[in-house]
Amino acid sequence: MRRRRGTIPGLLPAALALLLAATGGCAAPSGAGNLSSRAGGPATAVAPAPLPPVVDHVPTDDPVVFLTYDDGAERDPRFIDLVRERRLPVSMFLTDSVIGPGYGHFARLRAVGANLQNHTLDHPALPGLPLAAQRAQICGQQRKLAARFGIRPRLFRPPYGRHDTATLRAAAECGIAAVVLWRVTLEPDGHLTYTHGPRHLRPGDIVSVPSGEAPPLSLAERTTRLLAELDERGLRVGRLEDHVGRQ
Repeated sequence: MRRRRGTIPGLLPAALALLLAATGGCAAPSGAGNLSSRAGGPATAVAPAPLPPVVDHVPTDDPVVFLTYDDGAERDPRFIDLVRERRLPVSMFLTDSVIGPGYGHFARLRAVGANLQNHTLDHPALPGLPLAAQRAQICGQQRKLAARFGIRPRLFRPPYGRHDTATLRAAAECGIAAVVLWRVTLEPDGHLTYTHGPRHLRPGDIVSVPSGEAPPLSLAERTTRLLAELDERGLRVGRLEDHVGRQ
């Protein structure tokens, strides 16, 4: 048998044995992505981001409620006028596939004071989906909103208000600070329904305004009715982002 020039039998195994002895026989496992080290220092585990809180009501003594609008299917130009005239700090939870070519409408809403937040790319029911799929839905919409408006939302509303632990983990990994549900729903015909608690508006309530297919009242009409009820109760519209998801 011919040997390669300069190769000494047994040298490589001996060198490997010495190396393993010097390192205690330890090797990094394949795919270990949660380790970091400074130059010359030991590797340390990077703690995962904490799971965001899930909120449907804000504990506050301020006489405010929070108006949140879902999906972006309804693009009522009179609603833009209402937001501007009443200086309403509403929060719009947007779904990319629902908005379609309507991002210009929400740019105008943002210009008059609305806040834009995350409601996934395609509005799927998230519970039971793999972590990677949920992360794609949430992070994907983060990237869309960053590209369109230069923003990185800190609030997220899961479609249908449904979530599991993987949803919270994905949200945390996408930079979400809070998952926002609701206690009150403004229905398409303008009346209010409640998920729990008192059957009337109270300070700190988060009101969801879902998009409807050909609702009997327009978005501006429904919101105007709600504002009248707030006035009767001595309440006003607060900015959700001042109370939830702050750093």
